[in-house]
Amino acid sequence: MSTSTATARVPVDPITVEVIGSALSSIVEEMGEALVRASHSANIKERRDCSTALFDTSGQALCQAEHIPMHLGSFLGIIPHILKRHAPEEIRPGDVFIGNDAYEGGATHLPDIVIAEPVFYDGALVAWAVNTAHHADFEDRGHAHIYQEGLRIPPIRLYRAGVLQEDLQAMFLLNCQVPRERISDLRAQMAANRLACERLGKLCAKYGREVVLSAGQELMDYAERKMRAGIAAIPDGTYRFSDRFDNPAIDGEMVFECEVRVQGDEMHLRFDGPDQVRAGLNMVFTALLSTVYYAVKTVVDPTILPNGGLARPLHVSAREGSILNCRHPAAVNGRIAPCQRIVDLVHGALAQVVPERVTAAGNGAVASATFVGTRPDGELWVYLETIGGGAGARATKDGLDGVHVHMTNTSNLPAEALEQEYPLTLLRYEMVDGSGGAGRFRGGMGLRRVYRAERSCRVKVDGSRMRSQPWGLAGGLPGSSGGYAFSDGVQVANGIADLQPGDRVTVITPGAGGYGPPAERSPEAVMRDLAERRIDPVAAQRIYAAQLSGR
Repeated sequence: MSTSTATARVPVDPITVEVIGSALSSIVEEMGEALVRASHSANIKERRDCSTALFDTSGQALCQAEHIPMHLGSFLGIIPHILKRHAPEEIRPGDVFIGNDAYEGGATHLPDIVIAEPVFYDGALVAWAVNTAHHADFEDRGHAHIYQEGLRIPPIRLYRAGVLQEDLQAMFLLNCQVPRERISDLRAQMAANRLACERLGKLCAKYGREVVLSAGQELMDYAERKMRAGIAAIPDGTYRFSDRFDNPAIDGEMVFECEVRVQGDEMHLRFDGPDQVRAGLNMVFTALLSTVYYAVKTVVDPTILPNGGLARPLHVSAREGSILNCRHPAAVNGRIAPCQRIVDLVHGALAQVVPERVTAAGNGAVASATFVGTRPDGELWVYLETIGGGAGARATKDGLDGVHVHMTNTSNLPAEALEQEYPLTLLRYEMVDGSGGAGRFRGGMGLRRVYRAERSCRVKVDGSRMRSQPWGLAGGLPGSSGGYAFSDGVQVANGIADLQPGDRVTVITPGAGGYGPPAERSPEAVMRDLAERRIDPVAAQRIYAAQLSGR
């Protein structure tokens, strides 16, 4: 059998390339649905905190499902790492690799467990099926360095030629707080990849292995051409932007900086920030890359195919040892928070030259509440929830209310699902009226969630934009900041508290920036907006007057 990563291209007509491209997109979407349906934990089956992708034989992305942009960073290193450590003849059908380590080609933080399986057809390697799922298990830990954040797994075989390595699985489960959930979610990930193997096999049977492989290369070349054409349409120049970053794990605020240089059909992006910190807020370079690829794509051309070709005209750098490009053994569990600010930096820089393509700042945070406790039978339970906020206003539309933005794309968990599985009660779940920045088009509103503990547990509240505000564009006003609060008498340190039955915790997520001067907002738009929110006419007139005055 052959696992060579070099295959000569054969001519493929554009129609066949398009058909195969659509088939690849369908495969990764079907993988995602299979993973969600078969999983056990609420974080995956309800919040859909998972992603799926296909990679070519050399480790370049062929297609990623429209799930969570951040997870591309979990995929970028694993196949090249496997190919570096294993000779082609050592990789066989039925091999399955597992990994999660941020410094050894696994993921961008330890809870994202990546499963990669080589796809063979007629004895030859044709692709890699890859998925990642956030296992909400490695919680209630310190974050001074990565050794406190959970079990580190470099890409190693979980299955060898179809045979489960039971000792490895046992070691993994022994290091988990809720092993029953972990084994079920791992099996769901396995099922998703096996589905991809079956679908790709049928695709190769229909069109031939060489045609499928060549079409994959053509799709990457097409993505590169579209990215270059989009960059070339932006005026050459150097554009700079800085923004503030806060988090309960650090004192005060940090300043992040970005320089975007457009030169012909290529773009150079340089980032800088403070030195890496003894908190789980650092980013490995693959996390920075996935964030930049997403942020640039959304501005240059959102229709570009999500594959390795789009990255070719982009050149990304950041100071090594900084929070934006950390060195081992920096802790990385909360890397999603600074990643959100990286998107704001790229968008803020490009808004100076193509403002019509950029939205005002979204909530810029990944507000979260993580609860850990024990059930009456002594079994541990862990519940992680990230909470949406406002989406930035656009040049032609209001921003969306109460949604996840940019690097996280999970769903808001329904109250029924939360209360059915965990000893928590959701007392309030609502939009924060007025939290969206005023403008010709208003920013989206943040959310308020109030939890009541029904049993003793520990909670950690995380987020950003608690000091700064999401900025507006073209005269639009900023959105409101977020925050959190606890019942009287609860002792809180760095967003962490021990709750007793009846204690409450409130999480308020940021709104988003508005677009255009508030005075240009039409009365019809205001009244339609207020009517949709079921606000009585007297209050509507008061809110309308406040929006016009910019309050």
